[in-house]
Amino acid sequence: MAGLVPYVHFAGVARAALTFYSEVFGGDLTLHTFSDFGRTDGPRQAIAHGILSGPVDLFGADVAETERAEEVRGVLFSLLGTADPATMSAWFAALSVSGTVVDPLREREWGDHEGQVTDRFGLSWLIGFHR
Repeated sequence: MAGLVPYVHFAGVARAALTFYSEVFGGDLTLHTFSDFGRTDGPRQAIAHGILSGPVDLFGADVAETERAEEVRGVLFSLLGTADPATMSAWFAALSVSGTVVDPLREREWGDHEGQVTDRFGLSWLIGFHR
């Protein structure tokens, strides 16, 4: 992994979220439970640390009983030119399922394709490519 890798704290849905992202983006997903780490500050099967590594890298975990889940506002996870146009279009479509298309993926005045979507877990994505 190189560069910045987002680490998202989820409110009890880390397994579902990280599994969803691995289905959308591909890559290798590793999940460690609270039980695996000997933690007693949350449900035994909650995710203490999850790693998605591949075309898109993302870390995530469920919050412990005394922690608050992160609320991500004013942040876009930008995937500009990360893959070929067909792959980027497929990612946009998959993230849109049960999510909200903020701005459709389409050709812009400057010639690139761009769109924004907020997925079912509340993360906002900016996807774009040049043909």
